[in-house]
Amino acid sequence: MKARHWLLIAVFYIGQVGATEPPMPFPSWYLGFVAPDYMDVWLETADVTDIRGDFHAGVMRGVVSIWQPEDGTGDPTRALGPYILGKGISQFTELPQRLFVRWQSLVEPQTYRATVEIPDSARELMRKRERVNCPITGWTDEHRDALAVMLAPGGIVKVWVSGSCFPAIPVARVQAEVEPLGPYGGKSGGRYRSLEPAAKAYLEKHGIPYGSW
Repeated sequence: MKARHWLLIAVFYIGQVGATEPPMPFPSWYLGFVAPDYMDVWLETADVTDIRGDFHAGVMRGVVSIWQPEDGTGDPTRALGPYILGKGISQFTELPQRLFVRWQSLVEPQTYRATVEIPDSARELMRKRERVNCPITGWTDEHRDALAVMLAPGGIVKVWVSGSCFPAIPVARVQAEVEPLGPYGGKSGGRYRSLEPAAKAYLEKHGIPYGSW
């Protein structure tokens, strides 16, 4: 009887923990990454912890969304948006609690890492269904079902709640720390990936506009 008693308590407790967070009102949410014009990056890893405590390791790696016109007309200081999504993936069935990113800022070059706590206000925005004039379909009822993350020189991480129909809303800005092991966890002998030609040409002429993000 004692074992059954404790089992019932455990089941009740788990049910109560699950009930503290409302269910996500859409099948999955999107995580996308961008960088300012010409400010080339290489994403080593992005890890997500959701509100249930589940850890999703290495959900994104590699290149991010970036505009690098060869004629030099890009501007890394320009404001992104209003619609920001970035290159990413849609696979998460619970709302985000925490995001860890480690990336190479190829224009410096430097390797950074950061943990971003996603605020309650961001999740509330994602749960809220709103009437919106969607650029694609016209007036409709939709959710903000995306997080867009910008990785900028100097270790700046900015996060927006976004969606295909909504202007992005900023919800977090974090100063990353330098990764002491360097690129690739110290396995590359300190060597970084090569810059894209357009990025290299821009940097030679203008440099890095630190303080713009």
